Amino acid sequence: MSNNQVAAWSFAGNQGPIHAQSWAGDGEPTHIVVLVHGYGEHIGRYDHVADALIAAGAVAFGLDHMGHGKSDGARAIVTDFDHVVADVDHLVDTALDRHPNLPIVMIGHSMGGLIATRYAQTHGDRLAAVVLSGPAIGRKERTDQLLQLDEIPDAPLDPEALSRDGAVGAAYAADPLVWHGPFQRPMLEAMSRANGQIDEAGSIGELPLLWVHGAEDQMVPMDRTRAGIDTVKGSNFRAVGYPGARHEIFNETNQVEVLADVTGFIADVLA
Repeated sequence: MSNNQVAAWSFAGNQGPIHAQSWAGDGEPTHIVVLVHGYGEHIGRYDHVADALIAAGAVAFGLDHMGHGKSDGARAIVTDFDHVVADVDHLVDTALDRHPNLPIVMIGHSMGGLIATRYAQTHGDRLAAVVLSGPAIGRKERTDQLLQLDEIPDAPLDPEALSRDGAVGAAYAADPLVWHGPFQRPMLEAMSRANGQIDEAGSIGELPLLWVHGAEDQMVPMDRTRAGIDTVKGSNFRAVGYPGARHEIFNETNQVEVLADVTGFIADVLA
């Protein structure tokens, strides 16, 4: 059990109150990390990620997106990702108020990778680096195929596709704060529009970018993401693929290796 300090609060978001929290150690942090979670989940699943970041000198912040976890809004629905980016920017303001002048690194997983990408494109001057884990960017034919159907199939995410560690899928399936229903049309439409915006905005320039991805990710396959990465990457880019790993690489059997790669990248950037 970690001895790190966890604090929670809420702020006014675009669809009602947004749940936010921070993780801090005993020492003075050298940098801020903002964690951006994925579709259907919540920031409470990232405690162990925050612990690893704190051990490497960070103070961590995160929130539950609208419609997710402890935040208000229709469940698992985002109608405009610009609103989510605005909520994340509010959290960045809070982090800087509490820790002035510290550099900020943003880590986004899956749909959170889409959000972090849009944040980097629109607010990149506020960041020292960005890390994308299995980001839901790039080729979007799956999303567009679903949107062409008269009725979206009632097919929730498969917990076994998250990790080779069966306990991860079991905990996910039993978590009452996780959305266990199917994708809904407004969410798919918003994701498609956001990916179009990412393609239009293009490269994040000199902002350092680390792309980490499970090679056996069936939820967000690497080859589909690669096109999006090629669109947004700039002059300072690093990529790591993990053979055998599935979608949630921070919850994989080799999570220690993954987190070490992330903290090592952050250390290199800040040095």
